[in-house]
Amino acid sequence: MNSEMTYLLATNNPGKAKEIAPMFEKAGLLLISLADLGLKFEAGEDGDTFLHNATQKARETADFLKEHGHSYAVLADDSGLEIDALEGKPGVHSALFMGRDTPYHERCQAILEKLAHVHDEWRLARFICTLVCIFPDGSQLTTKGAIEGRIAWDLFGDGGFGYDPIFYYPPYEKTLAELSKEEKNQISHRGQAIQKMIGLILNENSGT
Repeated sequence: MNSEMTYLLATNNPGKAKEIAPMFEKAGLLLISLADLGLKFEAGEDGDTFLHNATQKARETADFLKEHGHSYAVLADDSGLEIDALEGKPGVHSALFMGRDTPYHERCQAILEKLAHVHDEWRLARFICTLVCIFPDGSQLTTKGAIEGRIAWDLFGDGGFGYDPIFYYPPYEKTLAELSKEEKNQISHRGQAIQKMIGLILNENSGT
């Protein structure tokens, strides 16, 4: 591993790439996306755990890149929203809930309808993220992050992406979609996992 290595984020989600890239840049690391290479690839995520899916996406994307003559350290995350009142669903299947092509505002509305008669104290939820980085030599780093909150009563905010507009974070008294990118990156499940990953990468580079 070295500080000049380019890291590629295995996602076709432009919101996710825009959220993460500045965090790497701030640490002096270059992060690109498949779109930056003019490529699109949908890796599988058919496991029952976040770790399985993140690892699968990273490895399959790395293999895809090699077939196209590219060699990068590949980052992939698997994240999900666990809602206590829905027995932890959609959980690891959050990206596939109601179908991959269903707009997230429709998914959010469906969740709100399911919880229409559930009081605040029972609307507890959390976002979980597992992040995997696979290097060209086959070595692997893994980090995790989580944030606790509850499901709001409506969609609030036009920032973020995914389920952010219905995830209320009590300490800020806002949904994640109402936060600035900087605020969200400091507290979010993905932000935590990314910061931990950057720390591991920098430690590896310094030989500590």
